[in-house]
Amino acid sequence: MNYDLNTVWFILVGVLFTGYAMLDGFDLGIGALHLFTKDDTERRILINAIGPVWDGNEVWLVT
Repeated sequence: MNYDLNTVWFILVGVLFTGYAMLDGFDLGIGALHLFTKDDTERRILINAIGPVWDGNEVWLVT
């Protein structure tokens, strides 16, 4: 089982990018919905909903 180093890195980076995109979907979704809110109350509800977990789901990427 000889794997080319380029292939191993390609697969590894692909898995990491896929994991990041899946875990960041919540943050990006709130950001997209934020653009379509009508008033400050709706914006506050969205921001407060994501507040406790803001970027906590991507800590694995930093470590």
